[in-house]
Amino acid sequence: MTTQTRFFLFVMAIFAGVLAFPCTSILVSKGASADGSVMITYSCDGEFHPHMRITPSADHKPGETIPIRGWNGKVKGEIAQVPHTFAVVGLMNEFQVAIGETTFGGRKELQNPDGLLHYWYLMKLALERSRTAREAVRVITSLVEKYGYASTGESFSIADKNEAWLLEMVGPGKGGKGAIWVARRIPDGYVCAHANASVIGEFPMDDKENCLYSKNVMDYAVKHGYYDSKSRNPFRFNETYCPMTPQKIRYTATRVWSIFRRSAPSLNLSPDYHRGVKGAARYPLWIKPDKKLKLADVMALMRDHYEGTPYDMTKGVDAGQFHSPQRWRPMNWKVAEDDIDYTWERPISTQQTGFSFVSQSRDWLPDPVGGVYWYGLDNTYTSCYIPFYCSSHEAPDAYTKGSLNRFSMDSAWWVFNLVSNFAEIKWSYMVKDILAVRKELENRFIAMEPAVDQAAAALYKKDPKLAAEYLNDYSNSQAMTVYHRWVKLSGDSICKYNDGYVKDDKGRAKAVGYPADWLETVHRLRPNQFKLPKWDEKKMETELPF
Repeated sequence: MTTQTRFFLFVMAIFAGVLAFPCTSILVSKGASADGSVMITYSCDGEFHPHMRITPSADHKPGETIPIRGWNGKVKGEIAQVPHTFAVVGLMNEFQVAIGETTFGGRKELQNPDGLLHYWYLMKLALERSRTAREAVRVITSLVEKYGYASTGESFSIADKNEAWLLEMVGPGKGGKGAIWVARRIPDGYVCAHANASVIGEFPMDDKENCLYSKNVMDYAVKHGYYDSKSRNPFRFNETYCPMTPQKIRYTATRVWSIFRRSAPSLNLSPDYHRGVKGAARYPLWIKPDKKLKLADVMALMRDHYEGTPYDMTKGVDAGQFHSPQRWRPMNWKVAEDDIDYTWERPISTQQTGFSFVSQSRDWLPDPVGGVYWYGLDNTYTSCYIPFYCSSHEAPDAYTKGSLNRFSMDSAWWVFNLVSNFAEIKWSYMVKDILAVRKELENRFIAMEPAVDQAAAALYKKDPKLAAEYLNDYSNSQAMTVYHRWVKLSGDSICKYNDGYVKDDKGRAKAVGYPADWLETVHRLRPNQFKLPKWDEKKMETELPF
């Protein structure tokens, strides 16, 4: 198998079968994190089976090219290979550069079918060719300038050990050249978030240290009537290239609001914008958190169903008898009595997540030790983040194999999926068991991290290869620990919650029935259906013939 074919299989394994790209990303600058890490997150949401891929660094011959394939596997074109490509672990490279994304779509007419590079190719190529986040921005924008951009509107989160950047990009329409884009560095001490909507509004055009943009960013909008340069309205990238509707606002901005409200409760951000109140102000591009965020805090931000708010998805008749936060697709619906559009809430944690990550990039450690790719499978709420160091050179088979079309207990993704789906039987009971295991493992990994770092850094001074072997073995052993615990959890869950009963600590099956609030709802909706008539028991005793 050629390097080019492996490259194609890598990107297709990540993104094949994803019909929609409803992802969520957070960017935490160095000064906003408790330990000085730069962190980004990414939930890759869609109906697909992910594979954990680790690509080694490589040297390439002069004139070597990379074939670029479409969804049908046929070669659309090719791009020039560089002399040397960097090692990549998932979506983090050996220099601690990490990339995530969310798709915002934007104006449909701006997608260029003649463009060569889709966003997933751009992410992989940038990781293979960039030592810093700023360089990754340049790699992505240079590639689309030369070869054309094929995707719809996209927001890229890019981090290194010193900076975090947000790059937003749209196409130039059929037959157009390059792309239209703007990139902003997240100010130190601040947190940014995006979730399937462009979030960069106004931007400085005279601050090249912190803001980069394409030459055509405003001219294209004026030429095509998206922006009136003679008006007194400021030019905003998001309003120009990603017009919003009430449904899109609800779908996207609620997640950003929830991330910001939990990072900085003191801001008391209004829900008006994500509820579609006309004239309500958009949420800021970035906020300063009330306290610096720990790794565990960032993981927690990726786990949310709006608990504790008026939009809590574990409450109400729509949550079912056991308060499940899952809402099955399609999200939009109507009722017969009216012609109004309705939509379920779209949470950060969703059953459609294929994989997610939280990346740590740390400048006080050597690159092979400083970069940690915390990798999780399936729903972020019921998943467990596993520490893969960026110097890892292999991943366990359970994380690299499997197919969406064939269930297998040999696949870590399928095991996580099994536990999450089975929990729907009695969510309010079963989720507690899942979270207990998750908490135990993640707390252990986070507590061990300083000691692992210290040992690896000491080894690195003496023998970098030995340090990499140590970290690879550590990452793989923790990944297998998680896998085996989830296999056990799946069996324990099926046994404990069999046939609607709940077994106690002694293995005795208990009939727990339904929660009182749900029974009250049933009674209110169907007051006579389950009602038993009252009889006069004394009269019955005298009249019955026995």
